[in-house]
Amino acid sequence: MAGQAQEEHYSFFQGVERNFDKASKYTRFEAGILEQIKACNSVYRMKFPVRIGDNIEVIEAYRVQHSHHKLPCKGGIRYSMDVNQDEVMALAALMTYKCAIVNVPFGGAKGGIKINPKKYTSFELEKITRRYASELVKKNFIGPGIDVPAPDYGTGAREMSWIVDTYASLKPGEVDALACITGKPVTQGGVRGRTEATGLGIYYGIREAVGIAEDMKKIGLTTGIEGKRVIVQGLGNVGYHAAKFFQDNGAIIVGLAEYEGGIYSEKGLDLYNVVDHRKSTGSILNFPGATNMASSNETMEMDCDILIPAALENVINGSNASRIKAKIVGEGANGPLTPEADEILSKKGVMVVPDMYLNAGGVTVSYFEWLKNLSHVRFGRMDKRFSENQNTSILHTVEGLTGKRVSDIERKQLLHGPDEVDLVYSGLEDTMIDSYHEIREAWLGLKGEVDMRTAAFTVAINKVGVSYEELGIFP
Repeated sequence: MAGQAQEEHYSFFQGVERNFDKASKYTRFEAGILEQIKACNSVYRMKFPVRIGDNIEVIEAYRVQHSHHKLPCKGGIRYSMDVNQDEVMALAALMTYKCAIVNVPFGGAKGGIKINPKKYTSFELEKITRRYASELVKKNFIGPGIDVPAPDYGTGAREMSWIVDTYASLKPGEVDALACITGKPVTQGGVRGRTEATGLGIYYGIREAVGIAEDMKKIGLTTGIEGKRVIVQGLGNVGYHAAKFFQDNGAIIVGLAEYEGGIYSEKGLDLYNVVDHRKSTGSILNFPGATNMASSNETMEMDCDILIPAALENVINGSNASRIKAKIVGEGANGPLTPEADEILSKKGVMVVPDMYLNAGGVTVSYFEWLKNLSHVRFGRMDKRFSENQNTSILHTVEGLTGKRVSDIERKQLLHGPDEVDLVYSGLEDTMIDSYHEIREAWLGLKGEVDMRTAAFTVAINKVGVSYEELGIFP
C-alpha cells in the first residue's frame, strides 16, 4: 500500500522528470544545461467558446512546446476528458527525447483538447477543431518551421485535414502550408504508411530485441518473433496494427484487451476474426473459443512472452506490476508504466522496451511526410520506373547468361520498383534497427547499472545536450 501512496505523489510529468534525473547522472553536462533540457519552454493554455446546438460551450485546450533546440517542434493532438496541463507537458517532454533517439530533427511538443469526441457530431467536432487551429495560428504555435502537430488519441486524418485547411485559409499564399501538420489523408498531402506507422515501428523494435541471442538467453526466451505468445492491450490504431504485424509474422496473439474487458486463449486468437466479431457485436467479449477477462488489467496479467500496452498511461503500476508474467514489456503507448512499476519489473528480470523508442514509428513517418510536403513530390516518383527498367535489364542479362527463366511470381518481385509505401517502410525499419542498437550499446556501456529506459534517456539527453552546446545560446 505504501507503493500506491507514493505513486499518487508523482504526476505523469514528475514521473518523466524522475526518469530524466535518473539518467542525467550518466551524462557529462552541467546542471544548467540539464535544467534547460528538462524544462518545458512554452505552455499555451487556452479556453475558447464554441456553439454546440443551442448552447455555447467553453472548451479547454493546450499546446506545449517542450524544447526549441531544433525546429519545428513536433507532437500529436489528443481529444480526451483526461487531457490536462501536466499530461500534455509530460507527453511533450517524451516527444523531445523520442525525436532525439530516432534521429528525427524536431523539438518536442504536444497538444490536447479536453473533450469526449464521442459526445459530438462530426460538424461540431469540425467547429471545435478549426477554432483550436485558429487559436494556434493566432499565437504562432503552428507552422511548417515552427510547430507541426499530428494525430494522437481521439484524433485522426480527418481532424488533421480540418487543421491544415484552416491554417492555409489564414496564411494565404504560403507554399509550404501542407507541411504545417502531419497524419493528413493522402489526398491532402499525407504519406502512405502513416496510419500503421506506430504499430509497425513497435513490431520492428520488438523484432530487433528478440533477435539478439545473448539478451534472450538472460530472460529465458528463444530468438525470433515466430511462436512468441503476445498480449496486446488496446485495439485502437496503434494496438491493432502492432497485433496485425505480430500475427502476420508468426507470433501467437493469446490475449487482447479493451476498455470493456479482455479475451484470452492459449491456442491463439485470430485478430481479423476478433475485429469482425467486435464490429458485429460491439465488443471483443464472448469471442468463440476465448475466455472472457473482467478487465483490461486482468488480461495483461495472463501468461505470455510479450506484453504490449498500447492504450493510455500508467496502466501498469505499483499495484499490479508484480503480477505481470510477460518476459518482455514493449511500451506501445506513451507512459504505460509508472516509475514504481519500472522498479518492480526490473527486479523481476523483465525486459522493458521503453515507449520513447518503441512508439517512435509515428513521428518517424511524420518526418517523412513533412519532408514530402516541403519537397512537393511524392516518394518514388523520380526513381520507380528507372529502378524497374534497370532491374529488367539485369534480369534479362542473367537469364541470357544462365539459359534459365525465373517464374512469373519471382519476375514480378524482382522487377518491382519502390512505391512510396515501400520507401516509407524501409526508412522506418532502418530507423528502428539503428536506434535500438544505439540504445543497447549505451545500455551495455553502463554495465547493467540501469534498465533500458534509463539507457534510452541517456542517449536522448546526450543528443539534446550537444545541440544546446553547439547552438551557443548560453550568454
